[in-house]
Amino acid sequence: MMAGLWRSYQALMSRYPWRVQIVTAGSLVGVGDVISQQLIERRGLAHHNVQRTAKMMSIGFFFVGPVIGSWYKVLDRLVVGGTKSAAMKKMLLDQLCFAPCFLGAFLSISGALNGLTVDDNITKLKRDYTDALISNYYLWPPVQIANFYFIPLHHRLAVVQVVAVGWNSYLTWKANKM
Repeated sequence: MMAGLWRSYQALMSRYPWRVQIVTAGSLVGVGDVISQQLIERRGLAHHNVQRTAKMMSIGFFFVGPVIGSWYKVLDRLVVGGTKSAAMKKMLLDQLCFAPCFLGAFLSISGALNGLTVDDNITKLKRDYTDALISNYYLWPPVQIANFYFIPLHHRLAVVQVVAVGWNSYLTWKANKM
């Protein structure tokens, strides 16, 4: 069953890589929000905020998927090769240049979609950004080294998004904690 799903996913990825990456990202950000609401926040199904999950999915579809997918293409042009050294360079560029900007943008977009004023969004960023960035640095460097060294470009976003189910649960909790 799982092998058949994986083969179908790979076939779709071969035919429609951009669309599949975006749908995967949006869906998995949504899964992360459901996990956040149900397991971290313990809301229960009766109190699940479907509108929030839809907002988080839209961030996945229109921001996370396109931005990370494009970044990986740029990164592959900036650092060519599949050596350990190239993987390390990609991870350093990813974590030192891209991740801080991406995280700030993600939290800002989430705040705006939650109706925060600019001042409230800035206050929330001051409160949550550093903690989220430190948490990012605990998780992502080893994942990205493995991703850049072993995984072909067109599957990198999917690998990141599978790992990111847990990360997205944390990040959506952080982004929606008022």
